[in-house]
This record gives sequence, C-alpha cells and structure tokens, in this order.
Amino acid sequence: QVPLVESGGGLVQPGGSLRLSCVVSGSISAFTDMAWYRQAPEKERAFIALIVGGGTTNYADSVKGRFTISRDNAKNTVYLQMNNLKPEDTGVYYCHGASYISGLNSWGQGTQVTVSS
Repeated sequence: QVPLVESGGGLVQPGGSLRLSCVVSGSISAFTDMAWYRQAPEKERAFIALIVGGGTTNYADSVKGRFTISRDNAKNTVYLQMNNLKPEDTGVYYCHGASYISGLNSWGQGTQVTVSS
C-alpha cells in the first residue's frame, strides 16, 4: 500500500470553487492511473475524473466542463479543480491510485465537500 492523503474540502456556496489535493506518500510514479471518486450521502462511490501517466484525462458527464484533474509529478500530487459547484456535487471525495503494471491499488481517506447556501 502507498498512502494517499487528500485535502482541500470544505463548505462552499453554489457557483463557488474548490481545489482538492491528493499527496502520494512516496513516488507518484508508482501509479499509472490517478483518479477522483465521489460518494454522495446514501449513494455508492462514483467515478469523477481520471488522469493517466501520459496526461490523458477522462471525466464523468456530470462534471465535464466544470472540473479539471491534473498531476504534478515533482510534488507527487494530484489535483481536482472544481468550478461552478452545485449542491449535487456534495459528498466525500476520494483519491485513488492504480498501476496496471504492478497491480498496486490505493485509496485515500476522503475529504468532505459540501455545496450549500
């Protein structure tokens, strides 16, 4: 296991922005894929965004055009920039790292995001 630590969550009004960070304890190169997931109240954890080593990204339809995933290999960190937040974006956001080469698979502890007026 390679620990992942998320931060940056909080309470924000609709239309506001937040940036989540996920720091990899060790080298981010241990993972080929880094992703963010969200678990809304009383719902299952759902995919939000993915970035692979080459920089290719993929997003859930519900966040396209509003969220941006990026990675800074020098800082061993993955970010999720969230703009124009909506109440339905509320939930616990989890960072996930996976390697299709080594089979490594790690989850962070989650960070709470609440969008409310």
